Amino acid sequence: MTTSPLRGLRVLISGAGVAGPALAYWLSRYGAATTVVEAAPALRTSGFAVDFRGPTHLGVLSRMGVLDELRALQTHGGAIRCVDEHGRQIFELPAEFAGGDIEVLRRDLSRVLYERGADHAEYLFGDRITAATETAGGVEVEFARHGSRGFDIVIGADGLHSGVRRLAFGPEERYVRHLGYYLAGWELPNSLGVDATPRQYNVPGRMASVAADPRDPDKAGAFAVFASPPLDHDWHDLDRQKKLIAEAFAGLRWHVPLLLAGLRDAPELYFDSISRVSVPAWTSGRFALLGDAAWGVTLGGMGVGTGLVGAYVLAGELAAAGGDHRAGFAAYERRMRPYAARWQRGANPGKFLAPASALGLRFRNTLFDSRLFQKMLLGSTKSLATDAGLPEYALIG
Repeated sequence: MTTSPLRGLRVLISGAGVAGPALAYWLSRYGAATTVVEAAPALRTSGFAVDFRGPTHLGVLSRMGVLDELRALQTHGGAIRCVDEHGRQIFELPAEFAGGDIEVLRRDLSRVLYERGADHAEYLFGDRITAATETAGGVEVEFARHGSRGFDIVIGADGLHSGVRRLAFGPEERYVRHLGYYLAGWELPNSLGVDATPRQYNVPGRMASVAADPRDPDKAGAFAVFASPPLDHDWHDLDRQKKLIAEAFAGLRWHVPLLLAGLRDAPELYFDSISRVSVPAWTSGRFALLGDAAWGVTLGGMGVGTGLVGAYVLAGELAAAGGDHRAGFAAYERRMRPYAARWQRGANPGKFLAPASALGLRFRNTLFDSRLFQKMLLGSTKSLATDAGLPEYALIG
């Protein structure tokens, strides 16, 4: 790359999951001085498999130079089988529905993106933003561990419960709507001897699933979803989260008792509400939101890919504006809002994964056992992943 349109621009990104490291890579390519702050002490190793679909997603991955590496790491996601308490199949969703064009574990994706740009960005792990004050010339940021520093712009790529959104845009309850479900995922020894094909078991309002780790058959991953009103708990209290899950699934049959036994010893747990984020404006002064912090739906099928596209567009528009955050932010929002809205609208994965009533569960099972419906659903999913209107930025070499 021969030009550096963002040279001298000081950017702080909150969040080192997926969108944050992707944005750090692009901004560094344009010459910005980029810092990423992450509350976790290291890259997170929890989470589920994520997939990419269509030429828009794959095109951004190719431009980042990570497409071949991710192909080598893909899980080759297979079918998903819904079973009864005796293990008898109720319906099966084909591999094309589950895995997209490429499916990788979220932890592998996060690591690859981090390594792609880590040499050109500063990472502050184990820290968080405690205060951020916009001034005439920038943003003064207070960190919990690294004192006070100044930046030109601050980007919140810190997920559903974004701290940047709370500090700069207002309290979470203003923007995040609980959709009536919680989900959890944890690793456990594969004492059940399951293979890599996920098998899920339902009763009304609850779903439990298990599959072997695709690269280590001695390990398995459990995935659980349950209907619930908003719960009062500390997002950092692991023991409390385990207790909530155990209470929600107490008394269920199938493999559930063994999955709960594995939960007790799990050193790490992914636990979150299924919620939808709706923010009227993704930018405010020198602050901007990216990915789930701006448009997230928990477990939304296109969320990760859309976050990567958003990082590409945000950096590209800032570069095209020569670092003028007002013009760059406005162009970013104009381009991304229609794209993000296409898949976010109306999505509530909890209703599909764990229908709340016995009637709803029977209807779901009958519908998804239909090959015609599966074909229609797969076709609509692929169309959402494609948008030929996204730009190719001339400055990217």
